[in-house]
Amino acid sequence: MDSESKKLLEKTFALAEENNKMLHKVRSIQKWATWWSMLKVIIIVGVAFGVFYFLEPVVNKFISIWNNVSGSQQQNLNINPVQDFLKKIGN
Repeated sequence: MDSESKKLLEKTFALAEENNKMLHKVRSIQKWATWWSMLKVIIIVGVAFGVFYFLEPVVNKFISIWNNVSGSQQQNLNINPVQDFLKKIGN
């Protein structure tokens, strides 16, 4: 093998080693990015369920109050004048 081919082969080998190191670094960064993104999703879902767990009594109380208020309004609106008149006549 002549010296020019040997230099070219050594240069190619050095570039291949450098390329291999960079590819390993890129793959390592991809793995860490995947783990961090999964961790972020788990944290977001956990916080959402935690907020729901702690705010559920407050929301239930608000819904109960809302149903009581809207129920009393519906009772006042459901008075039928004909039925009221028939009740007065029957008594």
